[in-house]
Amino acid sequence: MTAVAVIGAGPAGLMAAETLAAAGRQVIVFDQMASPARKFLLAGRGGLNLTHSEPLETFLTRYGPAAAALRPAIEAFPPAALIAWAEGLGQEVFTGTSGRVFPRAMKASPLLRAWLARLEGLGVTLRRRHRWMGWDEGGALRFATPEGEVSFAPAATILALGGASWPRLGSDGAWAGWLADVAPFRPANMGFRVGWSPHFAERFQGMPLKRVALSFAGRTLRGEAMITRDGIEGGLIYAFSAALRDALARDGFAEISLDLRPDLPRVSLSGGALSLSNQLRKQAGLSPVAVGLVQEALHAGAARPAAELVKALPVRLTGTQGLERAISSAGGLRFEAGFAVAGRPGVFACGEMLDWEAPTGGYLLQACFSTAVAAARAALRHAVTESRSG
Repeated sequence: MTAVAVIGAGPAGLMAAETLAAAGRQVIVFDQMASPARKFLLAGRGGLNLTHSEPLETFLTRYGPAAAALRPAIEAFPPAALIAWAEGLGQEVFTGTSGRVFPRAMKASPLLRAWLARLEGLGVTLRRRHRWMGWDEGGALRFATPEGEVSFAPAATILALGGASWPRLGSDGAWAGWLADVAPFRPANMGFRVGWSPHFAERFQGMPLKRVALSFAGRTLRGEAMITRDGIEGGLIYAFSAALRDALARDGFAEISLDLRPDLPRVSLSGGALSLSNQLRKQAGLSPVAVGLVQEALHAGAARPAAELVKALPVRLTGTQGLERAISSAGGLRFEAGFAVAGRPGVFACGEMLDWEAPTGGYLLQACFSTAVAAARAALRHAVTESRSG
């Protein structure tokens, strides 16, 4: 009864464990996987985007309706604190031209190794292959293990069970059956389906769209996207994913507009002896995949001429990619600023299992770390109060 249990060994769970252990508490981390932080490692393969350097007031707006509830946690453990924490693990960081903050190593594995060594030095115990199964009649935690079911009665509990995206890495959302007031999971920061012609899909799948602008619902951003066999994905798409997902749910479709040459005020095509493909390539300066997009729109019956399509190419989205491929998930446990789980004294929740979402760019990990610190501090206060009352 003196140890604090942390369920989930992702970034939120490990940060909660570190906060508790640094305060002198005995901590046991339970995780259903054979190794910790599987999704964290996957996220770091292409460059681990820890946080963002923009002013905090602007930073907080990225969380949309959840900003007010997340504000106290992020203000208490802001991007500067996360950067200092990473550098304290020997992981020097840098800020890219976009304002995003990355470790110099550009991957998660060196940071995770240093972090696990620190946790071991603090006395944190990691119990692998322990799948949480709720509570027993006496209020003890239940776990399914390869050897059978076990129970554990901690002084306090931190739930850091993740959302429901990339379930093969451990965040399968199965925990929702043990808790009340859980909003349905939906994909976030995901790609969308488009009805490409077989010829276009076969030729251009996996091809990047660089330096384009996307407009939807009165908002325009520049960035990059990627053509997939059944649609489109990438950072520029993810920035609009929540609005596009909601439009699809409301209307059954969503139409975005792509400016394939946002650096030019207009595009002129002279015609003549050149084929349309060569005009688009030589006179408009389009890449092969951008040329293919214009031709795809014309073959689908677009009424505007090719020069106008270069500046405003309509793309009709017909559906979302599923949770199995989404970078993150929306929905989850509804929460207040204190991160206490309703009806469960001494139980606190943090990380992506809470009902908030944000675009990529460092906002996802920052909120996971910040809510973990806040939940751990709340658990410490609870443990002290319980000890005094005892």
